[in-house]
Amino acid sequence: MTELKKATADGKAEPPARSVRVVVLALMIAMLLAMLDNLIVGTAMPTIVGDLGGLEHLSWVVTAYTLATAASTPIWGKLGDMYGRKSIFLTSIVIFLIGSVLSGMSQDMGQLIGFRAIQGLGAGGLMVGVMAIIGDLVPPRERGKYQGMMAGVMAIAMIGGPLVGGTITDHLGWRWSFYINLPLGAVALAMVTAVLHLPRKERTKAKVDYLGAALLTVGITAIVLVTTWGGTEYAWGSAVIMELIALGVASLVGFLFVETKAAEPIVPLHIFRNRNFTLMSVVGFMAGFVMFGAVLFLPLFQQSVQGASATNSGLLLLPMLLAMMIVSLVAGRITTSTGKYKVFPIVGSVLMVAGLFLLAAMDTGTTRLTSGIYMAVLGAGMGFLMQITMLVAQNSVELKDMGVASSTTTLFRTLGSSFGVAIMGALFTGRVQDEMMARGGGGATERSAQLDAASLAKLPVPVREAYEYAVASGTHIAFLVGGSVAIVALVAALFVKEVPLRGSAKPEASASDDDGTASAGHEAAKQSQNA
Repeated sequence: MTELKKATADGKAEPPARSVRVVVLALMIAMLLAMLDNLIVGTAMPTIVGDLGGLEHLSWVVTAYTLATAASTPIWGKLGDMYGRKSIFLTSIVIFLIGSVLSGMSQDMGQLIGFRAIQGLGAGGLMVGVMAIIGDLVPPRERGKYQGMMAGVMAIAMIGGPLVGGTITDHLGWRWSFYINLPLGAVALAMVTAVLHLPRKERTKAKVDYLGAALLTVGITAIVLVTTWGGTEYAWGSAVIMELIALGVASLVGFLFVETKAAEPIVPLHIFRNRNFTLMSVVGFMAGFVMFGAVLFLPLFQQSVQGASATNSGLLLLPMLLAMMIVSLVAGRITTSTGKYKVFPIVGSVLMVAGLFLLAAMDTGTTRLTSGIYMAVLGAGMGFLMQITMLVAQNSVELKDMGVASSTTTLFRTLGSSFGVAIMGALFTGRVQDEMMARGGGGATERSAQLDAASLAKLPVPVREAYEYAVASGTHIAFLVGGSVAIVALVAALFVKEVPLRGSAKPEASASDDDGTASAGHEAAKQSQNA
């Protein structure tokens, strides 16, 4: 196959469209692996606990995966920049598949937790690798064509994950919820190996920033543990949470100091001098905060208040996910044809704020049609934001920093989701418990917000009505806070500067902006000639 070449600034060296589509298809399969895993495994968890025992360690099956993914994300991005993206990406796939096989072979909960961490380590490289490779192959001006595919993969994962997980667990056993990754991973490995050809990268003589990597890993781990344990395993004011906060702050301060001295920093701080990159990091953080909170609480509201079945929980999010996919596709096409993008973060943030405040207005009398319309508004807002944030961030840095730009943006979105779930979850649970106590239903359940439609039907009518009102009230406060936080994204979007996207028809499109971003066109051309 003709070698894929990097596009120059004037678009004369663009790779064949068909070749790029084949590569992107392989990358989307790898992306699907990372997104599907937690959703499939989450559905199988009751069966896993029944077989392996260790209910008290259940949360660590998810936490170990999340921690490893978040902590490894920036490291994978930097390694790709230093040693070449293809080999690093293939390594992450192999590690993910090894973790999948070992997880499926686990004989007790301790083994499963350890092997899930290995899986998460590989998953961190999957997401970053996909984004960075697309950034290498497709100039920003043309990248909008593929936004619909990325949004579609996300929608398929969120809708299909629980359904696939339930089917596999019921008919093949829970171990196949891990083994199912093998055929998908094998296809991704074969396709990437065969069709992905990137310009050869000279091996850097600089050493890996091990100290920076260690400090960043400790800092991220502390943050994720605080957001995971705070208000659940430990009280927010407990010694454990306070110690984790102190450890996280100290580690991140130390990390910032080390990065100013390192020859090859894990996260080059100079990328934050670019206004657009910093603003997109903020918008990405807020988008992650909002989206994962919505994914958590919307099915819960529809099951507990509107009586929907938990079996098809993925389908409950269909209005939001379809709107997100369609809008992302349209926005991508417009960006490709016009080269303009500033309007999308602004419109997306406005719709996100509006959707959240509409969802905050839901109560026990809200119909599924009405809630579906509200979800579609939120989904449209997310559709304008999810891929545009990555596109603008990648366009704001030099090509040599494409990996760290992708990983840093992904990391901010991941941390946003952790904070969103923790903060919105704490407020939700607190409001539900308060309302249940006020209405005399405090003894209905030991832990609030865990009753599904079938369990609710067995409760006495007064208790059931109290619980429905409590969940609606908890949903109100959670989305009200989400909407307030989303205003920060809107403010950030207003200050985004319209910098021409690399790869546009005009040669000057790649010129430096006055924020300090160097032109990447000549570097791209040089890499193409070296290929």
